[in-house]
Amino acid sequence: MKIRKTQTSSNKKKVYRLRLPAETRNLDIIRKFVVGIAEQCGFSEEDVYNIELAVDEAASNVIKHAYTHQTSNEKIIDVAVRERSDGLEIVIGDKGKGFDPQAVKPPDMGEYMKKLKSGGLGLYLIKKLMDKVSFRMRPGVRNEIRMIKYLKQDG
Repeated sequence: MKIRKTQTSSNKKKVYRLRLPAETRNLDIIRKFVVGIAEQCGFSEEDVYNIELAVDEAASNVIKHAYTHQTSNEKIIDVAVRERSDGLEIVIGDKGKGFDPQAVKPPDMGEYMKKLKSGGLGLYLIKKLMDKVSFRMRPGVRNEIRMIKYLKQDG
C-alpha cells in the first residue's frame, strides 16, 4: 500500500494518493482514507457519509468487474483525492477491462422494489450522492471515474 501527498503548484491544494491491490479486503482502507480527508476539509456528517458510500460503490465496482478474466497479478486500484477551494475531487482508476457508462440505464425504482432485486444500483447511487460524475475509459491502459462533491456554503 502506498499513500502519497503532493501539492499542486498552481493553487497549493493538496492531492492525496492511495494505490492498493484491487481486493475486497482493502475497501475499508479506501473508505477510511477518503473519509479522513473529507472530514478534514469541513464536510458535514451527511456529506462525509455520502462521499464514503459513493467511493465504496465505485471501488467495489472496480474490484468486482474491472479485472475479471484477467490473469495478471497487477490488479491495482488507484485512489486520488484532490482538495479544491470548493470541495473535493476523487478519482478512482484501474487498468482493467472498462465498460460503457452510457450503456448503463438508470433503474426504474418502482420495478426494482417490486422485484426486490439486489445489486445493480452502484452507478445510480454514485450519481445521486455526488455533485458531478464523469468517466474516462481506456481498457487495459487507464479507466477512471471522477467524482466531485462541493462544500455547501453556509447561509
